[in-house]
Amino acid sequence: MMKHYEMTYLGLLYHFLGMGVVQTDKHIFLHQKKYATKVIEKFGLKSCKSVVTPLVTSERLCKEDGSEMADESEYRQIVGSLLYPTATRPDIMFASSLLARFMHNPTKKHIGTSKRVLRYIQGTLDYGIEFKKGKATTLIGYCDSDWAGSEDDRRSTSGYAFTLVSGMFSWASIKQNTVALSTAEAEYVSAAEATSQAKWLRFVLEDFGEEQVEGTPILCDNTSAIAMAKNPVFHQKSRHISRKFHFIREAIQAKEVELIYCKTEDQIADILTKALSKDRFVHLRGLLGVKSAKGLEGSVDV
Repeated sequence: MMKHYEMTYLGLLYHFLGMGVVQTDKHIFLHQKKYATKVIEKFGLKSCKSVVTPLVTSERLCKEDGSEMADESEYRQIVGSLLYPTATRPDIMFASSLLARFMHNPTKKHIGTSKRVLRYIQGTLDYGIEFKKGKATTLIGYCDSDWAGSEDDRRSTSGYAFTLVSGMFSWASIKQNTVALSTAEAEYVSAAEATSQAKWLRFVLEDFGEEQVEGTPILCDNTSAIAMAKNPVFHQKSRHISRKFHFIREAIQAKEVELIYCKTEDQIADILTKALSKDRFVHLRGLLGVKSAKGLEGSVDV
């Protein structure tokens, strides 16, 4: 890095703002094991039985689920503690953002779900995100959306993730501001949000001297959304969509981004939009770059 930027060498970085950093000749590994351990101990779950996934696929959360009211202060503390680990754990991004929707008047079911996420973290304490060295700095994005996933207002959830070929470094799980009338509309809005992030990341990378000459590929698994983005003509399927989302068409015409179709099974951003089955979740978690320190080449202790 000293060859590219003006900086002072103070030795290898090991800890930064609660994050652990492991550097070897082949990779850089970021984790938050120490912070996660403190959180689990704080809420009395040190000896709990761990689970394989943070959420149950058959369980839907809503504001009024019929269960008793829970301690709002405790719930807010748990959710607040879950948000910080998302800096290195995109696998809990959707669960954390989902729980954050119920900060006011949480129920026993909500607090039970939040503790399940802690139990998942308990079983994956040594997990973090891996970045392999020597890869080309080509920005690639993934975007996805569920459809009417919110039980309360039927809004959809957008998810996107960006990588420089090795390990995700930018991701988000966001509830959309409007109700989508179709899966194509939900995916189109998600692609627009990913495009906005891609434009900003391209600007930052250019400032670092890593200009993206070609258009940034954004992988989407909905052909109708891709067709709407590439068609500059307003027609019946898109005329009701808020115009602020149509800037994606300008970005495509300016060759800043390129929407590319990918199969649903290869859509990494799916993990940021909904609860998944065990096999699907574990598969996508690996594609995100989230791994156990024990599984790294050379076996690293954290």
